[in-house]
Amino acid sequence: MSGEPVLDVLLLTLRVAFSATLLTAVPAIALGYALARWRFPGKRLVASLVTLPLVLPPTAVGFLLLRLLAVDGPLGRHTLGFDLDLLLTWKAAVVAAMAMSLPLVTRTARVAFEGVDPRLEAMARTLGYGPWQTLFRFTLPLAARGLSAALILGFTRAIGEFGATVTLAGNIPGQTRTLASAIFSAQQVGDLATADRLMVVALLLGLVAIWVTEWLTSAKAPRGTT
Repeated sequence: MSGEPVLDVLLLTLRVAFSATLLTAVPAIALGYALARWRFPGKRLVASLVTLPLVLPPTAVGFLLLRLLAVDGPLGRHTLGFDLDLLLTWKAAVVAAMAMSLPLVTRTARVAFEGVDPRLEAMARTLGYGPWQTLFRFTLPLAARGLSAALILGFTRAIGEFGATVTLAGNIPGQTRTLASAIFSAQQVGDLATADRLMVVALLLGLVAIWVTEWLTSAKAPRGTT
């Protein structure tokens, strides 16, 4: 571990976290909106399935993903006819981070949409705005702070992901070793100096993310927001 620069670990971690956040943003926000605004059969089941990774051990989530992407799994080479080439790569770390952060982003986005008064949306509809116009011109701007907080929380969850990542992507130096697994590896070999440096980086990232999230969720929306 001592031969692996802390900066390399940080850059790989940020690459994984940014990728996971970008890929998670649209489906998670869409799910949050659907759960906040729509009524449909099986809604509670969908909400439960989306939330499930939050209560499962991360290693269990990683194992389920591993079975899903295995050679003979539903998304494996034998089933699809081609190899997705994900396992033991940084892309597998992205998949693991997505699986663990999507529930958090979805739940926070749902709360943000539930905080928007439906009467304002109904008023927009009476003024001639269609469903999509209402969504993009009124609902999303009004929920913007909460949605931003949701994405930041998802980003930090992706940064801190360990169990599912190690199970699916491994802990390969320079390829799949992220901040969390690097701290674990440094501690395991007794490299406490490196572990301390990595811990400081993790603490700083976490504090900044929490501060921004608190500011977004507590600050009042500017007057005249439409």
